[in-house]
Amino acid sequence: MATSARLSTVILPISRWNDGEREVWQRAEELGFHTAYTYDHLSWRTFRDGPWFDALPTLTAAASATSRMRLGTLVTSVKPRSLIAR
Repeated sequence: MATSARLSTVILPISRWNDGEREVWQRAEELGFHTAYTYDHLSWRTFRDGPWFDALPTLTAAASATSRMRLGTLVTSVKPRSLIAR
């Protein structure tokens, strides 16, 4: 029984949605990626001086711009969202 490979990609949340981020997610879907992930870190060493957007709103926007591709986080930071931590 033959199975097809399912490729995934990681898209870093470093661009504003209206400055090309929408097109990045749409292009990933056009290229045939099965799943696209993003990180939910508070920062990334290489990009610490630039913007880094929250994963959940990014994935919500990506869901509105794509239709077939699965979406998810590779890492989810619980502490900033924890009611206990406040």
